[in-house]
This record gives sequence, structure tokens and C-alpha cells, in this order.
Amino acid sequence: MVTPIERIIRGLSAEHAATLEDIRAEVPTPDRLNTLVFGGFAAVALGDCDCRSGRLLAFSVSGRTREFGIRLAVGGEPRQLVVSVMSQGAAIAAAGVIAGAASAFALARLAGSYFQVVRMPGAIPMIASAAVLVAAALVASMLPAARAARVDVIQALRSE
Repeated sequence: MVTPIERIIRGLSAEHAATLEDIRAEVPTPDRLNTLVFGGFAAVALGDCDCRSGRLLAFSVSGRTREFGIRLAVGGEPRQLVVSVMSQGAAIAAAGVIAGAASAFALARLAGSYFQVVRMPGAIPMIASAAVLVAAALVASMLPAARAARVDVIQALRSE
């Protein structure tokens, strides 16, 4: 009976040959799956953060139109306005990064008291993620900054 069974198995395996590594490569490991899921959530959160900080700065710029007009009328450079608005965006992002890092550290400590295996990420991923968030906020503040630099002085002084 062994010979016919071997012949059948060899005939089947020739069509469906796969090593264990091939099978493992097709099925995502828990670490890879977690990376994909959390990476997707992080991308959505980054887009949301980018939109919100851009809208906050746009609202701030629209409320300060008269101020920008006066600054331009007394000899201010549009470049100075751009730098001012961009630095405001960077300050908002930095405050958010500091608050987020502090709350993450506190929550990790709290979770560590309830769960045995809670690991804090290293310094390099934390610094890299903070840099990405600040860069995204700077990108989001470019449009309001450009709008502040293009304020019509006469129109701004006539308002209110």
C-alpha cells in the first residue's frame, strides 16, 4: 500500500508544491498584521491632524487680516508674514507633540501597572514620529501663510 500512496502524494504535491516558508509568507504574522493596522490608523490620524491644524491656522489668518494689512502698510515684508504664520503652525504642532508624548508616557505607566508586558518605544521612533508630525503641520500651514502674504492692504484697512 505504501507505493501507491507515495505515487498519489507525489502526483498531488507536484501541482501544489510549497515550502513552509512560502506558506508563512502568504499569511501575515501577528507582528506584521499589527504593523499594517496601526500604520493605517497612524496615516488616518496624521491626515486628520494635518487638516485640523491647517483649518485652525486658516481661521486665525482670516481673523487677523486687518493686522496683516497694517503690518504690510507700515513696511512689513510678505516674507515676514509667511514666517510668522509658519512659526505659529510649528508652535501648535510642538505643543501637540509635547502634550501627546507626556500623555502617552503617563498612559504607558498606568497600563504597565495592570499588564506585565508593556514596552515603551525607543527614542529614535519617538523623535522620528515627532518630526513627521511637525513637518505635516508646516506643510498644512503653507496655504494660510501664503494667504496672509497676499492680503490686499487697502481692502484690509477698509474692513471693520
